[in-house]
Amino acid sequence: MTDKDLKEIVSSGQIPQHIAIIMDGNGRWAKERSLPRLAGHKEGINSVREITRLCGEIGVEVLTLYTFSTENWTRPRTEVSALMKLLLKSIKKEVKELHKNNVRFTTIGNLNKLPDSTRKGIEAGVNKTKDNTGLNLVLALNYGSRQEILRAVESIAKEVQSGMLTIDQIDENRFNSFLDTKETPDPDLLIRTSGELRLSNFLLWQSAYTELYMTETYWPAFREEALTKAILEYQTRERRYGAVHE
Repeated sequence: MTDKDLKEIVSSGQIPQHIAIIMDGNGRWAKERSLPRLAGHKEGINSVREITRLCGEIGVEVLTLYTFSTENWTRPRTEVSALMKLLLKSIKKEVKELHKNNVRFTTIGNLNKLPDSTRKGIEAGVNKTKDNTGLNLVLALNYGSRQEILRAVESIAKEVQSGMLTIDQIDENRFNSFLDTKETPDPDLLIRTSGELRLSNFLLWQSAYTELYMTETYWPAFREEALTKAILEYQTRERRYGAVHE
């Protein structure tokens, strides 16, 4: 992307502070090319690299990627195993570049179910970049929004039961503090690739007033031009948060 293109995005309107993406269509991208599904996942990593770089360049503060959902465990065991190995390999390879570019790498979701080697590799990447001050790249791993909300409710109930918290103290801000995303703002823009029109258990609470953008483009083909188009579309929208337009 040229400096002229970057200036167009920045000058056209407000840059989303937080972009969340449901990275969908890896399998279909591979199938249309008569390739194994894993080839789609591998090509999708190139999209992650390019979109992360662009977000850092234009001043996006948080980029959250729906990497592996709680429902993805139902996929064939061989595919899940290959995905876990690919995830570990990718993180080991990419963390050095992320660190060099001042990107902070964090996660949401329950990592305990991941293979030990994958989990330890992720934790090492998080620790290595924890003091970086640039873009916060958040991977949603073994993440499901309903499960996240239930964990928050359970934690709140335990604090009420123990006397640490009263029912009158529970409001939206307090509830937010029990979510995996407590350290990040709600998404301004949520993108879903591959043409599907649903949230698929992703950031349900956090996306109450998020602008949604759906594209037919498969994730492995979603690159700079596609993200630029999504942001320019976002910049044309008026965000009223339920208020009446005056």
